[in-house]
Amino acid sequence: KILRQAKPRKLEELVALNALYRPGPMDYIPQYIDGKWKPETVHYPDPCLEDILKETYGVMVYQEQVMQVAQRIAGFSLGGADMLRRAMGKKKLEVLMQKKEEFVEGALKQGFTKEHAEEIFEIMIPFAGYGFNKSHAAAYSVVAYRTGYLKAHFPAEFIAANLTNEITSTDKVPQYIAEGRAMGLAIDPPDVNRSDKVFDVVDGRIVYGLMGIKGLGEGAAEEIVEKRKKDGPYKSFMDFLERVDIRSVGKKPIELLIKTGAFDNLGQSRPLLLSNMENAINYVEKKKEANQYGAISLFEDAGIKEFVDFVFVDTPDWTPLEKLAVEKELLGFYISGHPLDQFKTSIKKCTNLKTNEVTRAQPGKSYTIIGMIKEIRTIITKKGDPMAFAKLEDFEGIMDLTFFPKTWEKYSSMITPDAVIAINGKIDKSRDIPSFNVDEVLNPMELQEKSVSEVHIKIRANMATEHEIQKLQDFLFGLEGNCSVYFHIDIGGKTYTLKAGPSTKISSTEEVLEDITSLPGVIEVWKS
Repeated sequence: KILRQAKPRKLEELVALNALYRPGPMDYIPQYIDGKWKPETVHYPDPCLEDILKETYGVMVYQEQVMQVAQRIAGFSLGGADMLRRAMGKKKLEVLMQKKEEFVEGALKQGFTKEHAEEIFEIMIPFAGYGFNKSHAAAYSVVAYRTGYLKAHFPAEFIAANLTNEITSTDKVPQYIAEGRAMGLAIDPPDVNRSDKVFDVVDGRIVYGLMGIKGLGEGAAEEIVEKRKKDGPYKSFMDFLERVDIRSVGKKPIELLIKTGAFDNLGQSRPLLLSNMENAINYVEKKKEANQYGAISLFEDAGIKEFVDFVFVDTPDWTPLEKLAVEKELLGFYISGHPLDQFKTSIKKCTNLKTNEVTRAQPGKSYTIIGMIKEIRTIITKKGDPMAFAKLEDFEGIMDLTFFPKTWEKYSSMITPDAVIAINGKIDKSRDIPSFNVDEVLNPMELQEKSVSEVHIKIRANMATEHEIQKLQDFLFGLEGNCSVYFHIDIGGKTYTLKAGPSTKISSTEEVLEDITSLPGVIEVWKS
């Protein structure tokens, strides 16, 4: 807002605004901006100070300016002016009064009146306390300007660079991932064929750096990337094992690569690779050992393989939630998806608050939010009743929850680590960090059901008998719910849609939809 008002066009203005944008000096920002756009409003404590304060429109922004004023008005040496600045900053009354006497005495020698000298001294005091070192402000402003430029014009590269800079930080990496996604950037999971050692940008997409996997190590990452650069992409898991030095990479890092999805694009599931990993490594090591010692099959000329192809023993795949839980454990966050993905419809249609909007929430207003439970902590009140505090995580971030005794007694069984819940309640802003006082806990699947408002039924144009129509009608009339019903019929190459009367309201559970689909004459059923 301040930058838009000031419209800086040169570095000096960025430096000044950076120095002013702190508690205290902020009060003088309007004066600075007015001075830029309305020169007639610029006022100098004394005309002789114009060359010192001209660049900041009469406002003492920097410590150096306070010192220059002391030199100009009172004839202080540079060292003496610095001592005065320090005294003003510490606001010790005895020291300050002594310095004031020295300042006035020096000003008198410079030809200023006592009254004018005292007036200038009083003007200097708050600025000396607020003043920022100009060289620091300049350095900060240059860095801020450059990073702002990069974020605006090279967003993927900018976020990738920040992720690389914090590659070992379990706190910062998730923050930058969230920031990148909020900017609309695609951030892909680790991939043995696309990932570099650090975070990189490939075809406009940020690809997770191998060294960002906890426990993988730089040596393993280097080996994987070098062999890929030398001989091309890995064609399969077995091709990977045969090409890399397994001793350099290590069994544990290979396990980590599997668990975080680095082999997902090679066509085999994570549990399949994990359950077969030990046997596959043993197979490859024996094969490499045989080749190393020049063992040649007696049947090689006949086209018979010395080593038959490795056969994987089939293993059931993990559920999406199981995959995400492992990613969270090893990467510190979810990358291939989010446990809340299946509730996106409910979040969009039935909630009116996100964790990043808590500070803007209105006290006393009831809000609904969906998220995952984290960090549950129970306490006993002075009356001996249990209550609890927890954190709720959604797509945007985390917020604090409070469950008072009555609410906790009613819903505590639903509040477990990583449980996805829907909650109703109000925001409490009485503390430094706002919290959400929970009034009601709901099953998000039930809320998902509430978020669906329409059921659509496509039927044959020529229902065979009146009995078929009657059967569908009777079934629908026997249902209760909140969803309107729409019929779709294709006649003469055109699709006609008819809405059932307001008395026909049904549920949209999977069971109901399956029952409707099984009725004669029904082609397709869907909800929206």
